[in-house]
Amino acid sequence: MPDLEPPDSHFASFAQGWLELGNYTEAWHDLGRVSSDGCIHPDVLEVRWRLLAEQRRWAEALDTARQLLAVAPENPISWIDQSFALHELRETTEARAQLLTVVKRFPTVSTIPYNLACYSCQLGEFQESLDWLARAAVIAGKEEIKQMALSDTDLKPLWPKIQKL
Repeated sequence: MPDLEPPDSHFASFAQGWLELGNYTEAWHDLGRVSSDGCIHPDVLEVRWRLLAEQRRWAEALDTARQLLAVAPENPISWIDQSFALHELRETTEARAQLLTVVKRFPTVSTIPYNLACYSCQLGEFQESLDWLARAAVIAGKEEIKQMALSDTDLKPLWPKIQKL
């Protein structure tokens, strides 16, 4: 897909900046200034998804993730966003199933096995969860994944085992 052109690229950038500052009203305002063609660009959809996620509007975030997936299936964030929204909507089995379909397509993206570890843990598949954490650690580094895992409540049942890694 071609790059997002000005002024839409500016509006998306402004919205991202407002989002990072926690000013959701201004972020929505700037997203509203994006042209109708620009609204379906992956850069705009990703900012929209992040804004919805920050506001915990998971049903809308899922719709946005699916739009993102339709226009950018080659981008791993499309799949990650969709699965995360599904998980937050308590559709963890589906979230895991969706990510499992693309784990081999994105072998260098540590977020995919990490999220699979979280989803597996929440589904009571503890050994599978540890296996996914090990795969994430190979990609991103053991200490980084260990620190993330020890602060992630989705993995809380495994914290004693993770501490020993």
